[in-house]
Amino acid sequence: MTQNRRFTDELRRAAAPIWEADLKHPFVRGIADGSLPTEKFKFYLIQDYLFLLDYSRVFAHGVIKAHDEATMALFSQLLNETLNTEMDLHRGYCEKFGISAAEMEAAPMAPTTHAYTRHVLNVAENGTLAELVAGVLPCQWGYAEIGTTLAEQGGSPEPLYQEWIDMYASPEFLSLGEWLRGLLNELTAEYSTGQKARIKDYFFTSSRYEYLFWEMAYTQEDWKI
Repeated sequence: MTQNRRFTDELRRAAAPIWEADLKHPFVRGIADGSLPTEKFKFYLIQDYLFLLDYSRVFAHGVIKAHDEATMALFSQLLNETLNTEMDLHRGYCEKFGISAAEMEAAPMAPTTHAYTRHVLNVAENGTLAELVAGVLPCQWGYAEIGTTLAEQGGSPEPLYQEWIDMYASPEFLSLGEWLRGLLNELTAEYSTGQKARIKDYFFTSSRYEYLFWEMAYTQEDWKI
């Protein structure tokens, strides 16, 4: 397992410039110092809600593709945590803004939200279990890193944003990301260089979409035509 662990470490090191850009993005910094305009955060919540609906479908594919009962159970847990715990946070936030769940579900996807969800759904439907994990890992792991880093830096003076940080820095959320990393290392233990290159490609594409998601929320991206 020690040797295997190097693969996700290798992926993280290779994607470091993208992940460092996430932490420096004005949206993330605005959460940290409390300066992020409410309208931008509100836009993010609605788009993230729409993203999480499809993200949950990806975990459902994980249950189907799992090779054993224990893996099925853990993907089922991820599905439950996303649909209930994480999305409850979004519903709670949006209630404070006077936005109902029905309004969120009826909102149009921004271009980046649409592209990112099509990417992860395509990998989930057509790829192997390892490729599915590589597609979702930058989101699960990346949010854990951002939440933990912001918490270690002192959190946010804005209670609403601190609530968001607490969610993604929680031991429960961190443990799910750790499990996904361990699963990817296990699944790819005997992979060839070519197979690992494919995994890396999915990991990098999702990492890039994570950055673009922050940018989309900050600019309140809309369809140009």
